[in-house]
Amino acid sequence: MENEIKRLLGTIVHPETGENLVSGGMVEHLAATADKATVVLRFARARDPFATKIKKQAETVLSEAFPQLEILVVIKEGGQPPRPEPKQTTTTGSIARVIAVASGKGGVGKSTVTANLAIALRNMGFRVGILDADIYGPSQPKMFGVEGYLPDAVQEEGQDRIVPAEALDVKLMSIGFFIKPTDALLWRGAMAVNALKQMIHQTRWGTLDFLLTDLPPGTGDIHLSIIGELKIDAAVIVSTPQQVAVADVVRGVEMFRNPNVNIPIAGIVENMAWFTPEELPDNRYYLFGKGGARKFAEENDVDFLGEIPIVQSIMEGSEAGRPAVGIDPRVEKWYREIAVRIVEKAMKNG
Repeated sequence: MENEIKRLLGTIVHPETGENLVSGGMVEHLAATADKATVVLRFARARDPFATKIKKQAETVLSEAFPQLEILVVIKEGGQPPRPEPKQTTTTGSIARVIAVASGKGGVGKSTVTANLAIALRNMGFRVGILDADIYGPSQPKMFGVEGYLPDAVQEEGQDRIVPAEALDVKLMSIGFFIKPTDALLWRGAMAVNALKQMIHQTRWGTLDFLLTDLPPGTGDIHLSIIGELKIDAAVIVSTPQQVAVADVVRGVEMFRNPNVNIPIAGIVENMAWFTPEELPDNRYYLFGKGGARKFAEENDVDFLGEIPIVQSIMEGSEAGRPAVGIDPRVEKWYREIAVRIVEKAMKNG
């Protein structure tokens, strides 16, 4: 009977670790008599948020299999004795400043802003890298024309190192180099977090003045994991002028301002602020409303970094793998002004 109980417990998987109760070592004690079965579960950390759910699953599975038995599932408090953690080696030691680029929702041009800011910083003489951590839609390989890049692994000082792509003098590591676009949405929880940790700590970044981190849209576990792995000096939040988009900015601001996170917000960039046709260079058409992000910034004690209009060259540059800052002087001017403000903020916070 105990073997059958163990087999049934092996069908229950911990949602965070992906391991079942038996192989994950969570079954501390198991005993069965003619009228009673007792299972003691102990998890790797105290107050595991999934403990109650797993306890109920175990009770249900065992009660259905053995309706004649009294089933007792016990959760022991305190967690397992901590295992010694292997010494964490990291390749981020020569990165001077890390800037997180975030957005409250998708579709606001966050990745385009990241790519063009990287080129603006490069034009100012800085050594720049990009960590594309947007597991739901990695865009940086396309932005820089390196979609077919397959990272090599090399040995340095007995450690495996991942060689980043280099394009336009920017070092680039993307989750998109390791997964097919059709698989991106399948990456969840622990799998995505482990891949991102490896990218952060094993990429051969070398010496960088700025590492821009292109975060997934919204707020969630992926963001908190990256924040826990990287010392982020400042956050830049990208929005569009619509009030609905600005409403999503609130969540991003609150996440970075949370006392447990406490990352300085460099400010807000309003993307797609207006449209000017080539044949009417003095006309501005506010397709998505006007000044919503600026108004939010003023009312919530957040700096407003600048506006980026809808320009044909920005869209064409993204499609062609050449960010527009490198080919259009007008775009370079807008982004340079924003980059200067970000540098000032990052240096001040550091």
